[in-house]
Amino acid sequence: MRDLYVVTHPEATHHVDGLVGGWFDSDLTERGAIQAGQIAQALAGRLAADAAVEVRSSDLLRARRTAEVVGKLLGVEVLLDADLREKSYGEAGGRPQAWLDERFIAPPVVGERMRHDEGISGAETKWDLAVRAYAALERIVHSGADQQVVVTHGGTATFLVTAWIGMPIDAAGLASFRFSPGGITLLREDDYFHNRTVVQLNGLDHLA
Repeated sequence: MRDLYVVTHPEATHHVDGLVGGWFDSDLTERGAIQAGQIAQALAGRLAADAAVEVRSSDLLRARRTAEVVGKLLGVEVLLDADLREKSYGEAGGRPQAWLDERFIAPPVVGERMRHDEGISGAETKWDLAVRAYAALERIVHSGADQQVVVTHGGTATFLVTAWIGMPIDAAGLASFRFSPGGITLLREDDYFHNRTVVQLNGLDHLA
């Protein structure tokens, strides 16, 4: 049985400052650092002690710091993967959220949604993000580890889940899952049927 824990990084400075995240390299807040410890403790309590664990992370600071807390408690080195980054918002990154909201062009209800241009110079499309996330998931599942922790971002996590269940990228334009800062999602693949299950989505009890 393979267990894959997808962790969305906890509270970061761009959250409380009302800034656009994306590739803007914000840090954890003091509260976020405490939450990283809570995440690590929760994972340590769930992972089997007699099985090896692998920890991977986005290379952005807020995710990396979270993963380092987890890795330290579990006694493993963190593997960084830039494909696990959040969607790039181009020139909007680090600007006030209101700046992005005024310029953002929402995707159409029907038609091309994945490659839709949101009107922000330098920003990735949903397609760009999905291609990265699918590639990262492919490396994750072929690593051979039975227990894995992946620290990433809310937008990226949606496409990790769609990749996990085998949804083609072209069909993922309407997909959206709610991920909160510090949430833990458990994805599981059984050894017999090799079915892939979403056991828990965005669990937050460990932050109570």
